[in-house]
Amino acid sequence: MKLERIKKLAESLKRENIGAVIVGPSPDLEYLTGLTPSNDERFKGLFVLSDASFFYIAPSLYLEETQKGIGDSAKIYVWYDEEGFLGVLRQARDDFELNGLRIAISDGISAVHLLDIQENIDAEFVRGDILLGELRMIKDEEEMENLRKASEIIDDVVKDLADFIRPGIRERDIRRKIEELCLEKGASGLSFDPIVASGPNSSMPHYNGDSRIIQERDIVLLDLGCKYNGYCSDTTRTFFIGEPSAKEKEVYAAVLEANLAAEAFVKEGVACEEVDKVAREVLRKAGLDKFFITRTGHGIGVNVHEFPNIVANNKQLLKNGMAFSIEPSVCIPGEFGIRIEDIVLVNDGKAEILNKFPKEMLVIK
Repeated sequence: MKLERIKKLAESLKRENIGAVIVGPSPDLEYLTGLTPSNDERFKGLFVLSDASFFYIAPSLYLEETQKGIGDSAKIYVWYDEEGFLGVLRQARDDFELNGLRIAISDGISAVHLLDIQENIDAEFVRGDILLGELRMIKDEEEMENLRKASEIIDDVVKDLADFIRPGIRERDIRRKIEELCLEKGASGLSFDPIVASGPNSSMPHYNGDSRIIQERDIVLLDLGCKYNGYCSDTTRTFFIGEPSAKEKEVYAAVLEANLAAEAFVKEGVACEEVDKVAREVLRKAGLDKFFITRTGHGIGVNVHEFPNIVANNKQLLKNGMAFSIEPSVCIPGEFGIRIEDIVLVNDGKAEILNKFPKEMLVIK
């Protein structure tokens, strides 16, 4: 259990006049407890009250791992498949006097379970995703070091991939190699399903196919990340199989300039929307802004996508301890896409770039 984080969450609940929060299987639950249970149909969740007391409801199937995570720091209400969770929910409701409270719900709680909870607890229910996301947004020294290590591992993976990729292999071969290399180099797993987008597939930002064969004169866009001590990395590099065309060189140069300009602009006190604007302005001057269809970046931590978002109209100011991606892109439908992504940490008031793998155009011959 991360008791200091529980206390900070309780303080946030008090400030927002919220009596309790229910946290289901999610990065939020991992952040607070270290627990990573399967998100199956059985209800399980952590309840934290504004006085910093808490309890957990667990199916019997998950009791052993729950006890290892929770220990003796809080009561665990256990339920069995033949009886369902509503009986222990009502018992906990009475024990902790939940009726009449404002209760926040994390996005790890399913809509079906929320309906059951609403029928058994007489309370005002409010959304808790933003509350919990903001709690995770500022990283401490231990979290920063985990992010650095995760980025170091994924950089090393990208280095090996530059030697592995060649014409004739399929996108899925590269995806498999990514997982193999991450585990080999000390990661606990992937932080998301990697994107391996070759040729015209590279114009789709979240392409999820894997069957295309790598060909001569292809672009191969790699978006990949791993987990280390529960913390994520995320990087994108765009490789060229053989000599790129003049248009590809021009677009790559513009995307790289946008990436470097946005990273150079990052410092404590500037607004997220201003960082996005810097990257977007570079691509506007290059006549490519209509092909920049994504946000400039997203926060990262125990989840690969969290706060803050580096996007237009987000006036949130950057603070020390925030970690996020800078990933401008150009996506030309039916032709190709180029993206260059690093993770940036605001540290001592300025940008610390966590990814070290070179960003100059890399041509595989």
